[in-house]
Amino acid sequence: MVPLNPHDCPFEKRFPSQLVRDDVFFMNLAYNQAIDAWRQDEVPIGCVIEYGGEVIASAHNTVESSHDPTAHAEVLAITQAAARLGDWRLEGCTLYVTKEPCPMCSGATLMSRLKRVCYAVPDPKMGCLGGATDLNALPRVNHHLELTAGGVLEDECRTLIQAFFKLKRTAD
Repeated sequence: MVPLNPHDCPFEKRFPSQLVRDDVFFMNLAYNQAIDAWRQDEVPIGCVIEYGGEVIASAHNTVESSHDPTAHAEVLAITQAAARLGDWRLEGCTLYVTKEPCPMCSGATLMSRLKRVCYAVPDPKMGCLGGATDLNALPRVNHHLELTAGGVLEDECRTLIQAFFKLKRTAD
């Protein structure tokens, strides 16, 4: 189904059970953020940050609406989480994002001292946590993340992103 209006996202939000708060649960919430991005005509990337089993931040890309090239889902969520915890060090937190972080966002995940990053779709062109390169593997970096790279809702997130860009290409 191809919507007539780019704001009419053909994908439905997910409502995961609150009983099992695992990677699939939190990635479903990131997926929902990606749908919100689509509905605002933004690249559908969504992110949530979890600490102690609770979501402490959630965001999606707002680059177009804010006219800000740094308004990626990960950067916005990291800023929210730091404000919520009252500390720039996000030790013990896990970031869930629907696509592998770009160079800027990969750097932000390292600088914020996140415990772990879980991403759905690898990005061999711009991803910097294993795709095009791996900032986390630099031997002299003073912090290393635990990574779950691909696999968690990967097909669903890839389908969402590809459908968005297919619609964009046909609209032009």
